[in-house]
Amino acid sequence: MLDAEHQQQVQRTFTKALEKDHAHTTITGISQLGLIEMTRKRTRESLGQILNSHCPVCEGRGTLKSAETVCYEIFREILRIVRAYENDIFLVTASQLVVDRLLDEESDTLAELEELVGKTVKFEVEPMYTQEQFDVVLY
Repeated sequence: MLDAEHQQQVQRTFTKALEKDHAHTTITGISQLGLIEMTRKRTRESLGQILNSHCPVCEGRGTLKSAETVCYEIFREILRIVRAYENDIFLVTASQLVVDRLLDEESDTLAELEELVGKTVKFEVEPMYTQEQFDVVLY
């Protein structure tokens, strides 16, 4: 549309049609590409929010902590508990993937931790736990 009067007519018609809309709208005019630019305030949840629910495993984050990250969280939890309680043995309950990682790739770190705190760490697989869930209890 080259004629400015035609552009204004389209914009007025568009503005008049939007008067019936209950949501707040702002029209900035016709762009260089010949498109009417506008914003419209959202009045309800997005379609994605309506049609989807949060994942119970990741709690809606869309990602899970890696088994390695959970292993280091377990190490930190053991160090925290050692400072608070006198006990010789700890029982770590976690998913199969995390326990396997602790006993394989992280076995050297685990041995260093046991030597540092002078305590024994035992493991138990809990099949109902997700990858991020674990418990460290006094045994």
